[in-house]
Amino acid sequence: MAGAKSHQYHILPPSIWPFLGSFSALAMAAGAIMWMHNNASGSWVFFAGLIAVLFVMFSWWVDVIREAHAGDHTPIVQLHLRYGMILFIASEVMFFVAWFWAYFAAALFPSPVESIGGTWPPKGMEVLDPFGYPLLNTLILLCSGTTVTWAHHALIHGDRDGLKKGLWATIGLGLLFSAVQAYEYIHAPFGFADNIYTSAFFMATGFHGFHVIVGTIFLIVCLIRTYKGHFTPRQHFGFEAAAWYWHFVDVVWLFLFLAIYVWGGWGAEYH
Repeated sequence: MAGAKSHQYHILPPSIWPFLGSFSALAMAAGAIMWMHNNASGSWVFFAGLIAVLFVMFSWWVDVIREAHAGDHTPIVQLHLRYGMILFIASEVMFFVAWFWAYFAAALFPSPVESIGGTWPPKGMEVLDPFGYPLLNTLILLCSGTTVTWAHHALIHGDRDGLKKGLWATIGLGLLFSAVQAYEYIHAPFGFADNIYTSAFFMATGFHGFHVIVGTIFLIVCLIRTYKGHFTPRQHFGFEAAAWYWHFVDVVWLFLFLAIYVWGGWGAEYH
């Protein structure tokens, strides 16, 4: 039969989302640059671009979910979706490698200028006690890794109730982590622009906190989809991607805790 499909690949129909997403990202970047240069319209352009980007992301993922329910996500398509998620996480790993590189470059070769004093952390500054709130947040994230694994195993074995409970617990722990980190930032004994230590600290831990928020939203979407009955033991890539992302966030935090909080603050006075 002419036009009959004889393969397992999904040929995508024409879509407006890549085109609209590109211009939305351009507007957001241009607005950010204008804003940094104190242009009066910069903030408006940035937030307009941000709203457009979020709209494109939402609409595009809705289309992907529809494709899954239409049967377009064959085993080979699911495999390639997994490859895509693996590559995305790999790119995120390299993003954090950059911040660790900056931190270790400054820590191992401290500047002799007065603001640094040739020591690390800079001479005379207080740092956060790693065995206070940072240790608490470490335990919270480790627990969240077990609850998301519980949810995953429940899904594989057809236990919808266990899946819901595991997701609720993981989301709650993610929100608790963000709350504790916000409290820690508010009461930190230093500011973002004090010196290279504080800038590197806030950039590395702050971007991780942003990833926790993104991961929490990811899991909330999975919870909503769970109540709609979207996932099955054989087809649940959306949840699997969220679980992989969450485990990545857990692992990065362990390195941050050991490198920045414990090793990086060694010998300094704790706040």
